[in-house]
Amino acid sequence: MSMDPLLVRARALWEELARVPMSFLAAGDVNVVVSPGSELCPAGWAGVVALGGSAIATAPSERAAVVLRDALGRLPVSAVADGALVRAALPTTRALGPAALAYVSAEGFRPVESGAVERLPAGHPEVRGLERAAGRSDADEAALDEITSPAFVLRAHGEVVAAAGYQVWPGHTAHVSVLTAPGVRGRGLARVTGSAAVAHALGLGLLPQWRARPAASRRVAGVLGFVELGWQVSFEVG
Repeated sequence: MSMDPLLVRARALWEELARVPMSFLAAGDVNVVVSPGSELCPAGWAGVVALGGSAIATAPSERAAVVLRDALGRLPVSAVADGALVRAALPTTRALGPAALAYVSAEGFRPVESGAVERLPAGHPEVRGLERAAGRSDADEAALDEITSPAFVLRAHGEVVAAAGYQVWPGHTAHVSVLTAPGVRGRGLARVTGSAAVAHALGLGLLPQWRARPAASRRVAGVLGFVELGWQVSFEVG
């Protein structure tokens, strides 16, 4: 049986981000390698990405790799989605995630149209103003400051209250960022701006990726046709 093209492209992306030769193995397996330069996680941390029932993991040193292999070898791959289980198995004090990884094809995309969406350059002062209004935690989660595409925005009373864009990642991937001001959430604005960003990425032949922890963000992705294929989590291994 042929593999889902979305899964093939998603796996190729994360294999490249490991920054050493490695691949996803058979379902249920975790492939752990040493890669100090890995982009699966912050520098010096261990990173795990599970996609389609198998996982890859990188460690900053051979000692950390031994710890990671031992811990993950005692857990099913599905446990990567349960940060508490992995933290209990690892000698770690800090973790990031787990975050769901979702992708969409041109055929599966369900656009939400609105003629009110404007384009602003990445880094525009009004987008920075939205980040300040949203607060540091939400702004960091969205990472609009990292987009390389235009910012697709909506206004209310002249102010930018929602924005989306994407950063071009390796493997012709568009990593989508979406942010809405706290006072106007729940009105579908993220769907509209996110849809505009995704349509732009697909028009350039890119693979849109939606990485999210909050349930609300994951619901927006689902409305737009994204399919969750796995998870990413990072650990500081003691």
